[in-house]
Amino acid sequence: MRKLLPITILSLAAAGISIDPSYAQVDPCSETFTPTYAIQGAGLSAAITGNVTTQGIVVGDFEGSAGLGGFYLQDATGDADPSTSDGIFVYTGSADLVSAGQLVRVTGYARERFAQTTLNGTNSNASAVPVANILNCGTGSVAPTDVSMPFADANYPERFEGMLVRFPQALVISEYFNYDRYGEIVLGWPLPGESRLFTGTSIDDPGAPALARTLSNSLRQITLDDANSAENPTVLRHPNGAPFGLSNRFRGGDTVQNAVGVLGYDFNLYRIMPTGPADYVSSNPRAASPDWVGDLQVAAMSTLNFFLTLDYPPGNPLDNKCGPSQNVECRGADADQPTEFTRQRTKLLAALAGFDADVIGLTELENTTGVDPLSDVTNGIVPGLNLLLGAGTYAAINTGVIGVDAIRLGLIYKPAVVTPVGTFKILDSIVDPRFLDTLSRPSLAQTFEVNATGARFTVALNHLKSKGATCVGDPDLGDGQGNCNLARKAAARALVDWLATDPTGSGDPDFLIMGDLNSYAKEDPITAIRAGADDTLGTGDDYTNLIYTYVGPYAYSYVFDGQAGYLDHALASYPLAPQATGVTVWHLNADEPDVLDYDTTFKPAAQDALYEPNGFRTSDHDAVIVGLNLAGPWRFGGFKGPVDPPPTVNTVKAGASVPVKFSLNGNRGLSIFAAGYPRVVLPPSCGSGTSDEIEQTVTAGGSSLTYDALTGLYTYVWKTQKAWAGSCRRLELKFSDGVTTAFADFYLR
Repeated sequence: MRKLLPITILSLAAAGISIDPSYAQVDPCSETFTPTYAIQGAGLSAAITGNVTTQGIVVGDFEGSAGLGGFYLQDATGDADPSTSDGIFVYTGSADLVSAGQLVRVTGYARERFAQTTLNGTNSNASAVPVANILNCGTGSVAPTDVSMPFADANYPERFEGMLVRFPQALVISEYFNYDRYGEIVLGWPLPGESRLFTGTSIDDPGAPALARTLSNSLRQITLDDANSAENPTVLRHPNGAPFGLSNRFRGGDTVQNAVGVLGYDFNLYRIMPTGPADYVSSNPRAASPDWVGDLQVAAMSTLNFFLTLDYPPGNPLDNKCGPSQNVECRGADADQPTEFTRQRTKLLAALAGFDADVIGLTELENTTGVDPLSDVTNGIVPGLNLLLGAGTYAAINTGVIGVDAIRLGLIYKPAVVTPVGTFKILDSIVDPRFLDTLSRPSLAQTFEVNATGARFTVALNHLKSKGATCVGDPDLGDGQGNCNLARKAAARALVDWLATDPTGSGDPDFLIMGDLNSYAKEDPITAIRAGADDTLGTGDDYTNLIYTYVGPYAYSYVFDGQAGYLDHALASYPLAPQATGVTVWHLNADEPDVLDYDTTFKPAAQDALYEPNGFRTSDHDAVIVGLNLAGPWRFGGFKGPVDPPPTVNTVKAGASVPVKFSLNGNRGLSIFAAGYPRVVLPPSCGSGTSDEIEQTVTAGGSSLTYDALTGLYTYVWKTQKAWAGSCRRLELKFSDGVTTAFADFYLR
């Protein structure tokens, strides 16, 4: 054990100098001192400042330049006042002077050092307490104080500053963004009935409800530090106290119980400076592959900037050579990191191969003239997948450069399963001025036909403007939706209006909106999409949030600020929604610490060695996969009573309203008729078939269409005209699948 020399009083009798015996018996360690709790007081700042002497047990020794540069001292008995802390930090700089468990007396200058009550040598952040001011008075121990969340308010942890504490709750690993660089992990105590902390607007409506959740979340978080001041440390501390490694990993959603350490304050956060291991449980293990959700699977994921053109350092002549005009900053792999591109592509290919999807939408692809990140023979995604999975497994929709941004969207597909119908279409500012393509990336739509059945569906892939961006006249309004919400909402409305026009000419109302909408589930842009082109929820052109339907309200694909939610969506048009068979969010990215990603910048060799050539931590967004069981061309189930099919001629009083009932093998929404239909024409002959009186008419002011989910029947109320009395009419139906037709003949008496 490291020891400090106690002060001794030299015998002066031999020198003929007499001294008072009472002075000779003085024990400096028993002299009065100012207790740590008196220095701390009950406020956020030190109650006593200036030169003081205090005494206590070393409860956390983090000395040295690689540590925190000091130790924590806690009063041996405390004052039994829950509003005041019994501990204090002693700054010793690069020196190594004490050990945990020692009882020491310290003389120093009491003050706030970076908002943490501290003893410095003088009134300066950089002034260390010298060795002469620290006296070893023996040993001792202090039991940790249990601290539980939620905190009463943001300042509640102040009463434990500098004290040995334990968090007995099973806290959830919620954030690890700073883990690779600073060794920090955020632990959270979820709201009752929830598995983790969720972003306010992912669960609750914007405004007061979402803000209340966000405030509650802030009182349910604590940072678990590594008590190491080095950036990108060679050894990363796992919550269980052992080094982090491929055989000792953690993921978001795992739990940490009985975290023990000193509660410190640094960089504007209260932190647990660990003094021992916590009880760690791998509560959220990796799924080696996504759940299978349907015979036809459509997936989407962000590539986290997959660029074939490498990013050169500023000042290099090859810098800023990306984008349509080859004049903007490149992203993704760095040119001065020789292994990054290969590592990135390897991970991305492994992830995409794992989807086993028939159509895949990709965001954040390089959008540079003359560069094709999907089909490039040497470095493209499709050739790489086909090398892994077999020649011809995937093909790409060749869009070329889209829009003006450095990144664009892309689609790949399995030609053995689906075939593109017609050409792709894009939604940009030219198509609809509400869609600002200088902010959001142009949307990409492509219709596919299922080879086996002839069924058609259209994928509309998107990447709307981010919340962290700055949009003129569109700031963060403080309701939880972030910056640029108006731009995203306008783009969402433009999107559903555009799709209502069937831009690809598919002749089929099955539309699937996917991609990074940069909006959580309860935010305005998602509500706008759900409402459809008529901007009204609860009508026949609504879109269904498939993630909410199949995964539930607590779905997530992204983690930010210690809170989970989903910015990545799958929304199905009214006719498509009942044909969905499931949705899964494969958590291969959001739950993984980014020390496992491809990036080598700043990483020491030990961190680089954690890289694995698999799909985990390919991106910062998870993959969304939708299962579909598409009906082929609509199967008309025949007319139901009171209308009879040909060759019967239905007899009805002219001017009556006839309920024309039929089925289409499921709910196809209310936009089922092709343009110009239903229509009334003269039949080739009148009255040649068997006639049957219409048994039922209804009272109606005009024609209308409804769908009964219980019977599976549509009812089109056909308003006949009195002027048709004594003649025949044929009611022709043609449906928007472009194939199905039907008709019935009538004699108007």
